[in-house]
Amino acid sequence: MLYSMTGFGKGIFNFNDKKITIEIKSLNSKQLDLNTKIPNRYRDKELDYRNIISKGLSRGKIDMTMKVESTDNSNEFSINTETAKKYLEEIQKIETSLDIRSKDYTAILMNLPGVVNAKEEDEVQQAEYDAIMSALSEAVENANKYRRDEGKILEQDFIKRINLIINYLSQIEPFEKARIENIRTRIVTDLSTVNIDYDKNRFEQEMIYYIEKLDITEEKVRLANHCDYFLKTLEGNESQGKLLTFISQEIGREINTIGSKANNMEIQQIVVKMKDELEKIREQLANIL
Repeated sequence: MLYSMTGFGKGIFNFNDKKITIEIKSLNSKQLDLNTKIPNRYRDKELDYRNIISKGLSRGKIDMTMKVESTDNSNEFSINTETAKKYLEEIQKIETSLDIRSKDYTAILMNLPGVVNAKEEDEVQQAEYDAIMSALSEAVENANKYRRDEGKILEQDFIKRINLIINYLSQIEPFEKARIENIRTRIVTDLSTVNIDYDKNRFEQEMIYYIEKLDITEEKVRLANHCDYFLKTLEGNESQGKLLTFISQEIGREINTIGSKANNMEIQQIVVKMKDELEKIREQLANIL
């Protein structure tokens, strides 16, 4: 089972006259990189929030945002009329001295300190914190569900591309047999053109040694085994992004060795196709937990 590091989750709860929304967004990262945006009123429990997120999501670049909206609009703020009057008197004095006139006094006054006072809130009760923790856990659970759904899509893509590599590997064999004879024929032909005597027995020994160095049987067997290991790892109960990355490196090593030993245009073309599929796998593995 795979989990993507890309995810989104939301938790919403109502408490008295407030609606609090918690959103979690995550992207790929080698480590846990957690950023929070929390109203000052609720920051006392930030460490607890972080513990819940880190245990639930473990890795990735994660942004947690808490938004608070009031559902009671009756007494959200008060206007200090006396303070506003004093500001207005001072503004009018400045206008007179500078010989300027402004008609929009209201907009100016509403933005001056002490004119509009927000309603003072009581200390946060434990019941409210409990509700926040519940909403946060819900957001983490939803983010994990998103990650799991993304992981299923990536898993199917990995299976398809690994099977393509296995299929390309099977296509090498016909060209592999022909290339040995082509190499032998070419060398014999080249020797005949220089018109020199040579020890036939020694030639056969050197030819066998040379052909053994070009043999790719071991690389083919190891590549098939690595591909099989990759597919079996996908079937596990845990997301193994780091292990799959390591296996993909081993797959790439065998493909490169086959390419370097190929000495055959058709095999080289097949190797290029395998490399293309592997590169697409590696790009997606960077986003796997």
